[in-house]
Amino acid sequence: MFSVTVRDHMMIAHSLPGEVFGPAQRLHGATYVVDLTFRAAALDDDGLVVDIGRAAVVLGAVMGELSYRNLDDEPTLTDVITTTERLAQVVADRVADRAGAGELGTDVAHVVAIAVTLRESHVAWASYERAP
Repeated sequence: MFSVTVRDHMMIAHSLPGEVFGPAQRLHGATYVVDLTFRAAALDDDGLVVDIGRAAVVLGAVMGELSYRNLDDEPTLTDVITTTERLAQVVADRVADRAGAGELGTDVAHVVAIAVTLRESHVAWASYERAP
């Protein structure tokens, strides 16, 4: 299996409703290091999983939609509890939408998985993986 990973970051504010979240129920900030990985069993005709530059642009565009925002106020995240796990899914889904719209510049039919890891600190992170 081949893979290509690009990295970016996002800074957000949010709150997490429910007793289980303790002090995180209050509005707080988080800075995530975001790793986006594309996996393929075979390379395309150009010897690529995906173009690294285009993958970085796509990830940057998704980060731009989320960074420097209070996610509690984002209309696209209404009724979403923005845990690290759920945010990894949101990022992966948005990347998949952009890949499907051709923003990676090539056919991605050979890509078998898109994985997103959000690193909340050097000791804690969450990931989500899906088909493209």
